[in-house]
Amino acid sequence: MTVTVDDEVWSAIGDPIRRRVIDLLLAHGVATPTGLSDRLPISRQAVTKHLGVLDRAGLVHATPMGRERRYEVDQAQLSRAVRQLNEVGKTWDERLNRIKRIAEQIQRQQHS
Repeated sequence: MTVTVDDEVWSAIGDPIRRRVIDLLLAHGVATPTGLSDRLPISRQAVTKHLGVLDRAGLVHATPMGRERRYEVDQAQLSRAVRQLNEVGKTWDERLNRIKRIAEQIQRQQHS
């Protein structure tokens, strides 16, 4: 079984700062780059770059509010990513179980 994985999404999620940004947005609902930078060990400009990566991956979307942009998590895209991760996990569980069965069979043959 082959699982289709969205590499852009997982590349975006792969960065620990971006995961923290997603966590903060999930906890607070909506935030600006300035508000996020107050909670992170990086500058507002760096937060904006991370948000740009998350936005291109479809994980967040922005709404202009005056001079700022308010970001929030795209729940549908995040749910899709979670489903992908679950499918990848199931696939690896199946592979590991096959390896285990093969190893057990070899071990039984060596002891016979």
